[in-house]
Amino acid sequence: MIKSMTGYGIASFDSGSTKYTVEIKSLNSKFLELSLRLPKLFSDKEFQLRNDCSKQIDRGKVNLSINVEQSGSAVRAAGIDNDLLKHYYNQLKNVSAELGEPSGNLLQLALGLPEVVKYNEETVSEDEWKQVEKTFQQALAAFQKFRQDEGDVLEKDVRYRIEVILNNLKAVEVEEPKRVPLIRERLNQFLNDAVAREAIDQNRFEQELIYYIDKLDITEEKIRLKTHCEYFLETLKNQDANGKKLGFITQEIGREINTLGSKANDAAIQKLVVGMKEELEKIKEQLLNVL
Repeated sequence: MIKSMTGYGIASFDSGSTKYTVEIKSLNSKFLELSLRLPKLFSDKEFQLRNDCSKQIDRGKVNLSINVEQSGSAVRAAGIDNDLLKHYYNQLKNVSAELGEPSGNLLQLALGLPEVVKYNEETVSEDEWKQVEKTFQQALAAFQKFRQDEGDVLEKDVRYRIEVILNNLKAVEVEEPKRVPLIRERLNQFLNDAVAREAIDQNRFEQELIYYIDKLDITEEKIRLKTHCEYFLETLKNQDANGKKLGFITQEIGREINTLGSKANDAAIQKLVVGMKEELEKIKEQLLNVL
């Protein structure tokens, strides 16, 4: 069972006066890269959220955001320092009179000066935080399910491509017995064209032919390739299957396919090997998105 590094989860809670929305999304990354976007009232909870994410999310470039929407009646109240406002207003009025400037918007100007309007410190109650935390866990569960569903799609795809490689390997086994007679025929023809047949030492020819064919033997490569493919499929079933481990197995598969191609010395087998390489490259691309 594999999971995708791409994930998305969202959950929200509406208390009537305040709506909390938690959103988690991720992309590919070799490590866990966590980015949090939190309202000011949750700034003291950042460490806890980072800790929870680190425990439950593996690799990936992860963005976590919490959004708070309040109704008009729930907007946190602001207070006005009346004495300071009067002080600013009187000063502005005196300056306006001295300069002969109109004084129609002095109150608006005074309200914009420092410390006149004081906003109450935004805080979150323990009950509110518990509800936000619950919403976070719901978003995280949706995020993990998204990763699992994407992983199922990836698993079907790479499993199919491994089966294609195995089918090509079966086709190689069908073509392989035809190689020796063709090689023998080509060498005979070459010798006939190069020297007279009566000048050929048949015993020496047979010895050299056996040595040459032995160098082109692909039995071990076929066995190892099949073993690696079966191990890949077996690993996909494991709970601890991960992209790194599967990537190591594909390296071994690629090694055997390349050796098979270099020793094939046959057009039909080479064509099958090219097909294997194409499928293996697609598998490697998919594994880049696997946890």
